[in-house]
Amino acid sequence: MRREVDELLGGAFEQSSLTHRRGFSPRVDVFYEGDPPQAVVAAELPGVDMSEVRLEIRGRKLLIAGVRHAQPSEGRLYQQIEIEHGPFRRVVELGADVATDRASATYDDGILRVEVPLAQSEPEARTVPIGSARRSVEGGGTENGGDR
Repeated sequence: MRREVDELLGGAFEQSSLTHRRGFSPRVDVFYEGDPPQAVVAAELPGVDMSEVRLEIRGRKLLIAGVRHAQPSEGRLYQQIEIEHGPFRRVVELGADVATDRASATYDDGILRVEVPLAQSEPEARTVPIGSARRSVEGGGTENGGDR
């Protein structure tokens, strides 16, 4: 039967064309939500074993890497292959500084969700004392006693 299908379709489904893939880059959504605010990255990874996924955050970059194994193809003659498999790697640039030590991730219904709280910034205003390089005279005036 395979020979007949190959003849009919001109060999369009030769096995060699299936093995030239070198992996893929999963699609992601990136958004910010919550109070306190957090960055959320949702990656489409259906059929991926999470024990084979690695997450790493360096600065503002989130790396998602792993592998999706192909289904056994023994005895199958594919007409169309759209489900990507093999190794994958995706680097997501976040738009704000994040608190990497508080990151968390969950996997549900084929979506990997990574939540990373935004780094807390310093208070907006603070008083900064001004010192003098010169020896000050008691009373806060200049060395000659006058006001500036």
